[in-house]
Amino acid sequence: MRYVVTGAAGFIGSHLLRALLERGHEATGWDAFTDYYDTSLKEENARGLPVERLDVVEDTLHLEGVDGVFHLAGQPGVRSFGGVFPVYVRQNVLASQRLFEAAVAAGARTVLASSSSIYGDAASYPTPEDTVPRPLSPYGITKLACEHLAHAYAQEFSLDEVVLRYFTIFGPRQRPDMALARMVECLAQGLPFELFGNGTQSRSFTFVDDAVEATIAAMERAPSGATYNVGGGEEVSVLQALEALAAVAGRRLEVVRSPRREGDATRTAADTTRIASELGWAPQTSFEDGIAAQWRWAADRVAAR
Repeated sequence: MRYVVTGAAGFIGSHLLRALLERGHEATGWDAFTDYYDTSLKEENARGLPVERLDVVEDTLHLEGVDGVFHLAGQPGVRSFGGVFPVYVRQNVLASQRLFEAAVAAGARTVLASSSSIYGDAASYPTPEDTVPRPLSPYGITKLACEHLAHAYAQEFSLDEVVLRYFTIFGPRQRPDMALARMVECLAQGLPFELFGNGTQSRSFTFVDDAVEATIAAMERAPSGATYNVGGGEEVSVLQALEALAAVAGRRLEVVRSPRREGDATRTAADTTRIASELGWAPQTSFEDGIAAQWRWAADRVAAR
């Protein structure tokens, strides 16, 4: 098959693009290399991969002959209040609208990467897909807007689309501003870790290889218009993650406490009944194995500097 991956120099996108190529597909990556975090890390992610520098909002999108698009590009991060909000509208909502227009014109199936942030502090846990969304951050609001746009293009222009709601993906090359990435990097460098909140906030951590499998399965087998949670089988608090990392590394991380950050959900827990029954997908990597892989990767990078 012939695929395009947007956001291909990012954490999940680079893993996905490599997996598609390894399976024999013809796959190309697009990425704007925005400066939300150090662009040298994105260049490192993209090394050896066919990634084109392209801004989905401004550049011409050539999807002729493409079977499917994995739309992972976007502005991440729940700290999206205030003056940065227009950036989230541009990078998430406007970018998705342009991508959907191009996909409709080309007849390309589209898998949209959404987020568990659309749920906010959910009414029930584990949280099923039919839960009423109540996002707590402008980021979550823009991701929900992208979902609505996808469904509108499906209804009015027959866009063949599938939505995936990712729950805290982790593993080697994780985005550096995320809590686990900061933990691992601080421990590898012997620096204190800034803990926002009391540490009891929990996440449905999902290893990146499992997320990639779910994403490819959605492209290959999901019915058009479907929405799926993609979440790990274990819910882990920040304090539990600190303990797991200490067990893997053989030493403890110094912790400096700071107030909770705005827009940060107290808990996420994915109900994956739907994706398990319809696509046969289930997470295969335990949190302990995943954090061990991420620690080895980060420790090796620090040692090589």
